[in-house]
Amino acid sequence: KNLQKTVIITGSQIPLTELRNDGLDNLLGALIIAGNYEIPEVAIYFNNNLLRGNRVTKVSASELGAFQSGNYPPLVKVGIDIQVNWNAIFSPATSTAFSIQKEMNPHIGTLRVFPGISKETIYNFAKHPLKGLVLHTYGAGNAPTNPDFLEALKYVTDSGIIIINCTQCFQGNVEAHYETGKILGDAGVIGGSDMTVEAALCKLSYLLAQNLTAAEIKQEMTKNLRGELSEPRKTKFSFKDKDFIKSVAEVL
Repeated sequence: KNLQKTVIITGSQIPLTELRNDGLDNLLGALIIAGNYEIPEVAIYFNNNLLRGNRVTKVSASELGAFQSGNYPPLVKVGIDIQVNWNAIFSPATSTAFSIQKEMNPHIGTLRVFPGISKETIYNFAKHPLKGLVLHTYGAGNAPTNPDFLEALKYVTDSGIIIINCTQCFQGNVEAHYETGKILGDAGVIGGSDMTVEAALCKLSYLLAQNLTAAEIKQEMTKNLRGELSEPRKTKFSFKDKDFIKSVAEVL
């Protein structure tokens, strides 16, 4: 919380001990960025891109571009020049001190929805001591709408278990305005916006370890705490919206 330093994690697909490897470039790139730019985030540097850590998914076990961020642009692109996307960098609040919460709740899980999934699967998966569940749904947050499935979800959420709806797709987000999204919402399932499943699991574990009520956890899960999700934009006038207006504002 309120990180003020650049933290970069890197590695390689081909070990440094091999003559042809990607480890050296990844290490040097990470060191150069960490030593020269103030980017107060935990990020991953791989294949000439610096990506926000809580937006990243590993997409390949064999390509050099092993990690990708489907719903968020790279913070830095390294080519002949180093291009920093300052507008994309998360700016933490500086009113409170930096802190780390070491306690995490391990009683979480993820369940991938598949055709024909039964209510018994939901009941069995949600047994004690489970406290939080990430439901891995189709497309924009779609799931079966048969009464038995929805009844099982409602039973689980009523028992106090937090269920978060995240899409199986690499890009895109859960849309609450779709019919199925509304139906899941009525069953107590919380939309996960464009969070990755990894980020949703970590966030659930983090929040469940705090002295919060179920309602408070559900509310916090929809908030952008560390840049892990995109909050809906509120329509408002801003000089930053148009280059022409911005130019006029600068002259004035």
